[in-house]
Amino acid sequence: MAEFSLHLTDDQLQIKDWIHEFAKDVMRPAAQEWDDREEFPWPVVQEAAKIGLYGIDFMMNAMGDPSGLTLPVAIEEIFWGDAGLGMAIMGSGLAAAGITGNGTPEQIIEWVPQCYGTADDVKLGAFCVSEPDAGSDVSSLRTRAVYDEANDEWVLNGTKAWITNGGIADVHVIVAAVDPELRGRGQASFVVPPGTKGLSQGQKYKKHGIKASHTAEVVLDDVRIPGRCLLGGKEKLDAKLARAREAGRTGEAQPAMKTFEATRPAVGAQALGIARAAYEIALDYAKERVAFGKPIIMNQAIAFKLANMITQIDAARLLIWRAAWLGRNGGFTNAEGSMSKYYASEMAVKVTEEAIQILGGYGYTREYDVERMHRDAKIHTIFEGTSEIQQLVIARAISGLRVE
Repeated sequence: MAEFSLHLTDDQLQIKDWIHEFAKDVMRPAAQEWDDREEFPWPVVQEAAKIGLYGIDFMMNAMGDPSGLTLPVAIEEIFWGDAGLGMAIMGSGLAAAGITGNGTPEQIIEWVPQCYGTADDVKLGAFCVSEPDAGSDVSSLRTRAVYDEANDEWVLNGTKAWITNGGIADVHVIVAAVDPELRGRGQASFVVPPGTKGLSQGQKYKKHGIKASHTAEVVLDDVRIPGRCLLGGKEKLDAKLARAREAGRTGEAQPAMKTFEATRPAVGAQALGIARAAYEIALDYAKERVAFGKPIIMNQAIAFKLANMITQIDAARLLIWRAAWLGRNGGFTNAEGSMSKYYASEMAVKVTEEAIQILGGYGYTREYDVERMHRDAKIHTIFEGTSEIQQLVIARAISGLRVE
């Protein structure tokens, strides 16, 4: 077990500075263009791949850090650069996490690298859980997976919604119901290899924020995949289903929830990066903007806003780092992952709104980036578990009761 420390190692500090330079020199100058275009920013992701920021080696090293802190530190810097571009760079990581959390070692070795490709041939991954009628209620998925024993194939049918990289990804990880009567306990995760017939992109969503990130429906129409594409293998799935049918329930985590639990501190770090960026802009503006003969930061109304903003930012970082460390050293005991994601997400919305208020009319225009940051922050209270779902998880953890 790694010792918990608030002091980053020399390697972590170097990674932080390295990513910050990329965020400052590559991401910030391109952010507004790709927000306006609402297209996947291939040139930026390719630049990230060239320096090793987008790729399997970086992700595996960051995720393998015994302290758990390298990944949230890296993500905070990426999203300090820009959230939309950050999602484009980090979006494949959710598919990789879905494979890593549910797959066998052989499947991890085979499929995770294909979520990223190489610096010369960039690939994408997509993790597909949500559906038009099943967002927060993950147990009600309608996408079905039926085993064709004669051909040793799984046949997938359904529609997934709100999928990052949906339809344009090379590797899609699909969570589907194998036994709908068991609801969440009857689900499994599958890899759909590149070029598989029957998988297509549905509508592409026009979003409020993170516009550089591609978000779309994924339509599965009699998609046939080899039996080996069931993550974890059929023997393990059959045993889990048998236990669930016999007991009426099983304590094993749902495939989707296992992935979300592992990534919540990382999502919190995304929100943290956005908030810090907006705070820094507001702080600089407050020092330079003169009204009534003095910089506006000399007024308590402004200074106290900034004091509250930085306090909330630092508090969020501490929750995220604790959760990230626990995720690598013994696991969560009191829904610490949900706490970090919930607090950081709500904090980012508040801090970016206060940044707009401090800048006044300028903050409401595209002359300053805080208006985009405010739009980008909001999604963090919604995706990968809404704030209300995080509160529910926390309430169940502290009470030991199934709060509804």
